[in-house]
Amino acid sequence: MTLAKEIARDLLKIKAVYLKPEEPFTWASGIKSPIYTDNRVTLAYPETRTLIEDGFVEKIQAEFPDVEVIAGTATAGIPHGAIIADKMNLPFAYIRSKPKDHGAGNQIEGRVTPGQKMVVIEDLISTGGSVLDAIAAAKREGADVIGAAAIFTYELPKAEKNFSEARVKLVTLSNYTELINLAEAEGYVSPEGLALLEKFKHDQENWQA
Repeated sequence: MTLAKEIARDLLKIKAVYLKPEEPFTWASGIKSPIYTDNRVTLAYPETRTLIEDGFVEKIQAEFPDVEVIAGTATAGIPHGAIIADKMNLPFAYIRSKPKDHGAGNQIEGRVTPGQKMVVIEDLISTGGSVLDAIAAAKREGADVIGAAAIFTYELPKAEKNFSEARVKLVTLSNYTELINLAEAEGYVSPEGLALLEKFKHDQENWQA
Protein backbone atom coordinates (compact mmCIF):
# COMPACT_ATOMS: atom_id res chain seq x y z
CA MET A 1 0.00 0.00 0.00
CA THR A 2 1.30 3.45 -0.90
CA LEU A 3 1.88 6.11 1.74
CA ALA A 4 -0.88 8.26 0.22
CA LYS A 5 -3.40 5.43 0.50
CA GLU A 6 -2.27 4.45 3.99
CA ILE A 7 -2.70 8.01 5.26
CA ALA A 8 -6.07 8.34 3.50
CA ARG A 9 -7.22 5.14 5.23
CA ASP A 10 -6.12 6.46 8.62
CA LEU A 11 -7.79 9.85 8.08
CA LEU A 12 -11.08 8.10 7.39
CA LYS A 13 -10.68 5.62 10.25
CA ILE A 14 -9.97 8.23 12.93
CA LYS A 15 -12.62 10.58 11.49
CA ALA A 16 -10.22 13.37 10.66
CA VAL A 17 -12.18 13.40 7.39
CA TYR A 18 -15.95 13.26 7.03
CA LEU A 19 -17.64 12.65 3.68
CA LYS A 20 -21.31 13.65 3.25
CA PRO A 21 -22.01 14.13 -0.46
CA GLU A 22 -25.77 13.87 0.10
CA GLU A 23 -25.80 16.26 3.12
CA PRO A 24 -22.99 18.74 2.44
CA PHE A 25 -21.10 20.91 4.88
CA THR A 26 -20.87 24.69 4.48
CA TRP A 27 -17.35 26.13 4.39
CA ALA A 28 -16.53 29.57 5.83
CA SER A 29 -16.52 30.88 2.26
CA GLY A 30 -20.16 29.84 1.91
CA ILE A 31 -19.37 27.04 -0.54
CA LYS A 32 -21.27 23.81 0.01
CA SER A 33 -18.80 20.96 0.35
CA PRO A 34 -19.18 17.15 0.51
CA ILE A 35 -16.03 16.89 2.66
CA TYR A 36 -14.90 18.23 6.02
CA THR A 37 -11.30 17.78 7.16
CA ASP A 38 -9.73 18.39 10.57
CA ASN A 39 -6.18 17.09 10.52
CA ARG A 40 -5.58 18.34 14.06
CA VAL A 41 -7.31 15.10 15.10
CA THR A 42 -4.25 13.16 13.88
CA LEU A 43 -2.24 14.48 16.83
CA ALA A 44 -4.38 12.37 19.20
CA TYR A 45 -3.45 9.09 17.48
CA PRO A 46 0.23 8.12 17.93
CA GLU A 47 0.34 5.54 15.13
CA THR A 48 -1.23 7.92 12.61
CA ARG A 49 0.89 10.81 13.87
CA THR A 50 4.07 8.78 13.45
CA LEU A 51 3.01 7.67 9.97
CA ILE A 52 2.47 11.31 8.99
CA GLU A 53 5.67 12.72 10.50
CA ASP A 54 7.84 9.91 9.08
CA GLY A 55 6.14 10.51 5.73
CA PHE A 56 6.96 14.20 5.91
CA VAL A 57 10.61 13.48 6.69
CA GLU A 58 10.88 11.06 3.77
CA LYS A 59 9.22 13.50 1.34
CA ILE A 60 11.28 16.48 2.47
CA GLN A 61 14.55 14.58 2.26
CA ALA A 62 13.65 13.45 -1.26
CA GLU A 63 12.20 16.70 -2.62
CA PHE A 64 14.06 19.37 -0.62
CA PRO A 65 17.43 17.86 0.37
CA ASP A 66 18.99 21.30 0.93
CA VAL A 67 16.50 22.35 3.61
CA GLU A 68 18.04 24.19 6.56
CA VAL A 69 15.00 25.16 8.64
CA ILE A 70 11.45 23.85 9.05
CA ALA A 71 8.64 26.35 9.61
CA GLY A 72 5.04 25.62 10.61
CA THR A 73 2.04 27.77 9.81
CA ALA A 74 0.04 29.00 12.79
CA THR A 75 -1.65 27.13 14.15
CA ALA A 76 -2.19 23.79 12.44
CA GLY A 77 1.30 23.48 10.98
CA ILE A 78 3.11 24.17 14.25
CA PRO A 79 2.94 20.75 15.98
CA HIS A 80 3.75 18.81 12.81
CA GLY A 81 6.56 21.17 11.91
CA ALA A 82 8.09 20.93 15.38
CA ILE A 83 8.06 17.12 15.29
CA ILE A 84 9.55 17.06 11.77
CA ALA A 85 12.31 19.50 12.75
CA ASP A 86 13.12 17.34 15.76
CA LYS A 87 13.29 14.17 13.66
CA MET A 88 15.53 15.91 11.11
CA ASN A 89 17.64 17.69 13.74
CA LEU A 90 16.88 21.05 12.13
CA PRO A 91 15.94 24.47 13.49
CA PHE A 92 12.23 25.19 13.81
CA ALA A 93 10.23 28.40 13.44
CA TYR A 94 6.58 29.24 13.05
CA ILE A 95 4.81 31.87 11.02
CA ARG A 96 1.92 33.89 12.41
CA SER A 97 -1.01 34.88 10.19
CA LYS A 98 -0.07 38.52 10.91
CA PRO A 99 2.64 40.34 12.88
CA LYS A 100 2.16 40.72 16.62
CA ASP A 101 0.69 44.06 17.61
CA HIS A 102 3.03 44.38 20.59
CA GLY A 103 6.64 43.75 21.54
CA ALA A 104 8.97 43.34 18.58
CA GLY A 105 6.02 42.87 16.21
CA ASN A 106 7.32 39.53 14.98
CA GLN A 107 5.47 37.51 12.38
CA ILE A 108 8.04 34.73 12.42
CA GLU A 109 8.85 33.21 15.81
CA GLY A 110 12.18 31.45 16.16
CA ARG A 111 15.42 32.46 14.51
CA VAL A 112 15.70 32.48 10.72
CA THR A 113 18.83 33.89 9.12
CA PRO A 114 18.80 35.65 5.73
CA GLY A 115 19.08 33.17 2.88
CA GLN A 116 18.31 30.14 5.08
CA LYS A 117 16.58 27.44 3.02
CA MET A 118 13.11 26.86 4.46
CA VAL A 119 10.32 24.33 3.97
CA VAL A 120 6.92 25.45 5.27
CA ILE A 121 4.56 22.87 6.80
CA GLU A 122 0.76 23.08 6.54
CA ASP A 123 -1.86 20.49 7.47
CA LEU A 124 -4.41 21.04 4.68
CA ILE A 125 -4.44 22.68 1.25
CA SER A 126 -7.74 24.03 -0.08
CA THR A 127 -6.94 27.08 -2.23
CA GLY A 128 -3.45 27.46 -0.75
CA GLY A 129 -4.03 31.07 0.22
CA SER A 130 -3.04 30.88 3.89
CA VAL A 131 0.20 28.96 3.38
CA LEU A 132 1.20 31.18 0.46
CA ASP A 133 0.61 34.24 2.65
CA ALA A 134 2.87 32.66 5.28
CA ILE A 135 5.52 31.96 2.65
CA ALA A 136 5.36 35.56 1.45
CA ALA A 137 5.91 36.71 5.05
CA ALA A 138 8.90 34.38 5.44
CA LYS A 139 10.41 35.71 2.24
CA ARG A 140 10.00 39.28 3.47
CA GLU A 141 12.02 38.27 6.52
CA GLY A 142 14.79 37.01 4.22
CA ALA A 143 14.13 33.27 4.21
CA ASP A 144 14.77 31.32 1.02
CA VAL A 145 11.55 29.29 0.89
CA ILE A 146 12.31 26.27 -1.28
CA GLY A 147 8.91 24.62 -0.91
CA ALA A 148 5.85 23.69 1.11
CA ALA A 149 4.61 20.35 2.40
CA ALA A 150 1.14 19.39 3.63
CA ILE A 151 -0.67 16.32 4.91
CA PHE A 152 -3.59 16.54 2.50
CA THR A 153 -4.81 18.48 -0.51
CA TYR A 154 -8.30 18.84 -1.96
CA GLU A 155 -6.57 19.13 -5.39
CA LEU A 156 -8.68 22.16 -6.28
CA PRO A 157 -7.70 23.80 -9.59
CA LYS A 158 -7.48 27.16 -7.82
CA ALA A 159 -4.75 25.83 -5.52
CA GLU A 160 -2.74 24.49 -8.44
CA LYS A 161 -3.01 27.89 -10.12
CA ASN A 162 -2.04 29.77 -6.96
CA PHE A 163 1.07 27.70 -6.28
CA SER A 164 2.08 27.87 -9.93
CA GLU A 165 1.74 31.65 -10.01
CA ALA A 166 3.69 31.97 -6.75
CA ARG A 167 6.37 29.61 -8.12
CA VAL A 168 6.25 27.52 -4.96
CA LYS A 169 6.76 23.76 -5.11
CA LEU A 170 4.16 21.85 -3.08
CA VAL A 171 4.36 18.23 -1.95
CA THR A 172 1.60 16.43 -0.07
CA LEU A 173 1.37 13.11 1.69
CA SER A 174 -2.13 12.25 0.49
CA ASN A 175 -4.84 13.75 -1.67
CA TYR A 176 -8.53 14.00 -2.43
CA THR A 177 -8.53 11.53 -5.34
CA GLU A 178 -6.79 8.84 -3.29
CA LEU A 179 -9.16 9.38 -0.39
CA ILE A 180 -12.49 9.34 -2.23
CA ASN A 181 -11.56 6.26 -4.26
CA LEU A 182 -10.56 4.44 -1.08
CA ALA A 183 -13.76 5.64 0.61
CA GLU A 184 -15.90 4.13 -2.13
CA ALA A 185 -13.92 0.87 -2.16
CA GLU A 186 -14.27 0.47 1.61
CA GLY A 187 -17.95 1.42 1.80
CA TYR A 188 -17.76 4.91 3.29
CA VAL A 189 -19.72 6.29 0.30
CA SER A 190 -21.94 4.87 -2.41
CA PRO A 191 -21.05 4.91 -6.13
CA GLU A 192 -23.51 7.80 -6.47
CA GLY A 193 -21.77 9.62 -3.63
CA LEU A 194 -18.43 9.03 -5.31
CA ALA A 195 -19.74 10.67 -8.50
CA LEU A 196 -20.71 13.78 -6.50
CA LEU A 197 -17.32 13.82 -4.78
CA GLU A 198 -15.52 13.57 -8.12
CA LYS A 199 -17.58 16.42 -9.56
CA PHE A 200 -16.78 18.65 -6.56
CA LYS A 201 -13.06 18.48 -7.30
CA HIS A 202 -13.57 20.20 -10.66
CA ASP A 203 -16.61 22.41 -10.05
CA GLN A 204 -17.12 23.62 -6.47
CA GLU A 205 -20.00 25.91 -7.45
CA ASN A 206 -22.21 23.45 -9.33
CA TRP A 207 -21.25 19.98 -8.17
CA GLN A 208 -24.66 19.28 -6.61
CA ALA A 209 -26.55 20.00 -9.84
